[in-house]
Amino acid sequence: QVQLVESGGGLVQAGGSLRLSCAASGRAFSDYAMGWFRQAPGKEREFVAGISRTGVSTTYRDSVKGRFLISRDNAKNTLYLQMNSLRPEDTAVYYCARADSIGVVTTIRGYTNWGQGTQVTVSS
Repeated sequence: QVQLVESGGGLVQAGGSLRLSCAASGRAFSDYAMGWFRQAPGKEREFVAGISRTGVSTTYRDSVKGRFLISRDNAKNTLYLQMNSLRPEDTAVYYCARADSIGVVTTIRGYTNWGQGTQVTVSS
């Protein structure tokens, strides 16, 4: 079992940037692909970005392409999400998750461990 703890959320104006971190402990972080999801009030949780075990492959939802960057540091057991040019519609609770595979997964059911989430609020 792996424990995941997100940090780095907060309040930012539209056009600003935030960097989320996800610290992992427990079973080997580098053995699995990882991902970021988000959930806005009244909406379903949605995939934001995913990264393969080695970090070579990444995938993004269309609305964040060119603005968000997912990365990982396997030596530090940490996953990151750099978010630039933030928009009010990016407001949500952001979750990191561990996939049950080594390759990128975009569906919720492909993830087995979740963090508690960190709030990101973008004001207009």
